[in-house]
Amino acid sequence: MTVLSASSPLRRAATGLHATRTRAAAALAALAVTGGAAVAVTASSPAAAEPGNVVVSENFSSGSLPAGWNAVDGAWKVENGRLYGTSASSADNNKITFGRHLNDFRFEATMRFETVSAATRWASLGLDVPADGATPWWIATMRSGTTAANGLEFAQRTTANTWVVPNTASAPYAAGTGRDIRVAVEVHGNQARWIFDGREAMRTNSLQRSADGIQALFVNGATVSYDDVTVTELPPNGYIRPEGSPFTVIAHRGASAAAPENTLVAQEIARKGGADWIENDVQPSKDGVPFILHDDTVDRTTDGTGKIRDLTAEQIKALDAGSWFGPQYVGERVPTLAEQLADLRTRGGSLLLEIKGKHTKDEVATIIQVIRDEQMMSRVFVQSFEVDALQYTYELAPELPLGLLRSSLDADPVAISKQLHLTAYNPDGNALLAKPEFIAPLHAAGVAVMAWTMDSAGLWQRLERAGTDAIITNRASELVGWNSAFMQRASGDPTVAITSPADGARLDRAQSPVIAVAATNSDTVTVTLDGKKSAAGRKLDLAKLTAGKHTINTVVTGPEGTATATGTFTVTVSQAGLGYLILTSAADPAAIGTMTAKLVDGKYAELASYVDRQAGKLVPAEVAGVIAADARTLALK
Repeated sequence: MTVLSASSPLRRAATGLHATRTRAAAALAALAVTGGAAVAVTASSPAAAEPGNVVVSENFSSGSLPAGWNAVDGAWKVENGRLYGTSASSADNNKITFGRHLNDFRFEATMRFETVSAATRWASLGLDVPADGATPWWIATMRSGTTAANGLEFAQRTTANTWVVPNTASAPYAAGTGRDIRVAVEVHGNQARWIFDGREAMRTNSLQRSADGIQALFVNGATVSYDDVTVTELPPNGYIRPEGSPFTVIAHRGASAAAPENTLVAQEIARKGGADWIENDVQPSKDGVPFILHDDTVDRTTDGTGKIRDLTAEQIKALDAGSWFGPQYVGERVPTLAEQLADLRTRGGSLLLEIKGKHTKDEVATIIQVIRDEQMMSRVFVQSFEVDALQYTYELAPELPLGLLRSSLDADPVAISKQLHLTAYNPDGNALLAKPEFIAPLHAAGVAVMAWTMDSAGLWQRLERAGTDAIITNRASELVGWNSAFMQRASGDPTVAITSPADGARLDRAQSPVIAVAATNSDTVTVTLDGKKSAAGRKLDLAKLTAGKHTINTVVTGPEGTATATGTFTVTVSQAGLGYLILTSAADPAAIGTMTAKLVDGKYAELASYVDRQAGKLVPAEVAGVIAADARTLALK
């Protein structure tokens, strides 16, 4: 059966990428903008799945379409242990649906283009698709010409049958035809990561989730085969950075190095620059309207003066918040939280919202109500230095992820994270670099680590090596570029292979192989032969080894981990090999003559008995046992 119950014992081995974290999750309202029309939908966590559950596992060995798989349109068949989908025309987005609704999951499959009408044709993993295949739906697409700028995509087909494509990328090589490609997408609510043959290619935070969309496979203008389709429930905290993935980029006060901070133009520049999240600050006006402003006064970033809490919304909206930064920004206004969220909802993006300074519970409630009214509960992450603000947020909206800002690290970050129900612990980056050992226990507790405010490549590199998940930075576009270079770098993981003797080699006594090891990214290499210490470059004396199988193990260590390799070889017994033993035995010349004569005559049993009698006398004891053993082996053949 393909679709497994949540109580099924079939579980994937530990994902290693995310730590389990339990949070209350309420049904959330989300707004899907499709073809210009706003359609209210609900994003909810499934009631019948748990992290680690394999919800779908199919290798198509049954020879027929699996139970519960609905071939909506196109031609779908199972043959030779693979599922084949055929779309006759580039106008046909043919699909087969299956699985169940999930909020946090990994969807992976092996895909192969068998034939295509053009390199622009594609196949997809359906991430949120109605069971009947009706629009709207979201897909992660791969063209056969994957090296094109849009070789990979996240895309939505709207109810108006138009395309919305928020994210595109190129793969490192072409899928072409006849080539198996292992693809995967990890989804956490509106966020997703596109993984091409084991390497992250792009990410999005623009998915618009439905209440009941399931998984699907798509084919367009091609015949595509699929194998080893797996869907696995993931823990809900998608903010922990998987191994090998780049940082989450958080634009501090928007693109604050390029535009006036905390304005909509700074938000737009950060969004166009590829930032994953916008970080802004919220404070109330005198009449209780939440505004986006960092300082407690308007003096520094506007043409006005006074504390924000002493000014009405009307007074704040009349201020110029752009001219201080540059003449091209004259007339920019201080946005309300509602205005900022509406911009993110309609134009794309998510918000890391800092509740700035002391807030009453009623003031926090107002902030949360604005987020609800703007249908952005699934795309806002709340952080604050103020513990009270986080506690109020959790009481009022436990579904919102929370981050605690710190200038210095707590004695026990894990304990306070549990106390405050944190999704992330967000310290000053320099304080974190002084104690990077705190990151691992936070990850083990299911808590992400977001460092602020780091603006140089040298600091980014140190934080990446320490395992930091996200960077809050004034130079978001530069960090996006740094991430791109990071994703293209060669792996720093150590590798090792035993190149000699070849694995499975059969060697006779006359051969003299050398242990050879090929290693990369390694500082140390350890070699053992049959469990005893040896060394790479050592010449093996097969005259002293017993006949039969022997095992070489090697372990290498490097800055980014360890790697191991094992190889075996067999010392065989032959007349030629036994002759080599005799001639190189350093025995008495008369004894060598006697042994050689018996060997040539094939009198192996007599040879063995002779050597036993002369061991330690005419034949050195250390080789006598080997010669006698080989002779007895030949006598039995």
